[in-house]
Amino acid sequence: MSRTEEVFMPALEGKKIPIISLDNKWYQLMNGLKKTEHMQKLEDELKELLKKQGKLNTECKDIKRLKTKLMNDIVGAIDSDDAASTQEENKKRIAECNDRLEQYQDELLDLPKEIDRVNYDLMLETMELCYQIIQDNTSQIEEISDWIKQIRIELKKNLVKKQECEIKTQEMYSYMHDIFGPQVIDIFDLKYNPGEEHVVHKKKEDVNES
Repeated sequence: MSRTEEVFMPALEGKKIPIISLDNKWYQLMNGLKKTEHMQKLEDELKELLKKQGKLNTECKDIKRLKTKLMNDIVGAIDSDDAASTQEENKKRIAECNDRLEQYQDELLDLPKEIDRVNYDLMLETMELCYQIIQDNTSQIEEISDWIKQIRIELKKNLVKKQECEIKTQEMYSYMHDIFGPQVIDIFDLKYNPGEEHVVHKKKEDVNES
């Protein structure tokens, strides 16, 4: 017994389960999911059983209409010349209708149980598949969440390091500018713009020509 059956079978005991293959929400749930071979087999079997049930119900209605017509024909033919032969023929056809109705009704009595069984198995297969996908997705979510958390920590560290470098660079440039003067700083080809986030190197001009 699978984990899904162990968990959900007791909770579903005695409850009426909607026919899954007739529920549009089931098809929306399965959209983009790959059904197992067993699921596809159960779905096809369920559809065939429902199709058979519908066909039998239609056959029963048609037979009942025919039976009513035959009985009316018997009554209407009482005074006719061929009343005896008509009645005999109609009685024979009515008997055939009764036999077919009995056969079909017996099948219709068993079909709901079979439909419920296949539908129940298909529901469990669906839940098993969805449960596994949810478990896999949850693992990925946790893994990605840990990665994001680690990246955020590294990002904060690097932001602090960046700010420290900017402050140190600004202080050094300011001290060098005050001590050596701008001409000396230009010789070293350094320029610091407080409004920018970094130190830039100016293209060094030919000092001998200046």
